[in-house]
Order: sequence, then structure tokens, then C-alpha cells
Amino acid sequence: MGGKIACFVVLCMLMVVPYASGAFSCGQVQAGVVKCLPYLQNRGPVGQCCDVVKGLINSAKTTQDRRTACSCLKSAASIIKGIDMSKAAGLPAMCGVKSPFKISLSTDCTKVQ
Repeated sequence: MGGKIACFVVLCMLMVVPYASGAFSCGQVQAGVVKCLPYLQNRGPVGQCCDVVKGLINSAKTTQDRRTACSCLKSAASIIKGIDMSKAAGLPAMCGVKSPFKISLSTDCTKVQ
């Protein structure tokens, strides 16, 4: 399991587009998800996850950014085993922010505004 997470982390680091470029990417979303995994997999405290959630919500400024974030979160949640989706869905409220979409595998990201 540790090897799979390490590979995922390396993949995310290779895909991350610097925030300064102005582009919003799946790499940014996935790199953030890695920091939330201990909490989302019931292996640890929330830690830096709220900083990640706030940063991603604040970075997703356009409708397309929000749709990208939604799709990337759904993709990561379906690939990574052991994520507690009820914890994922509750993260924005727990962190004191409002998400523009419900964090759920059933969310239709094409309808996110």
C-alpha cells in the first residue's frame, strides 16, 4: 500500500502546474488530495487538509476551474482505495468554507457553476 501511495505522490508532483501560471489543473487537485489521505482513509487527523481545501476552493475561480476540480476529485476518489466519502463530503463545512459542488461520486461535474 505504501508503494502505491508513494507512486501516486510522485505522479502528482510531476503533473502539478505551478499556481503562478494561472492554469488550474488536476495536478493541483491531486497533490492536495495526497495531504488529505490520512484523514480521508481514517488513518490520522485532518492535519493540513483544511488548508488544501481552502486553497483549492479559492483557486477555482472560473466555472471551468470548478468543473475541473470536481472531475479531478471524483477521479481521485474512484482510484484511491479506502476513502471515506462521508468524510470527504463533510470537509468543506468542517474547514469553514462553502464548496461550489457536493463532493460525491454521484455529482454531475458538467452542471457545476
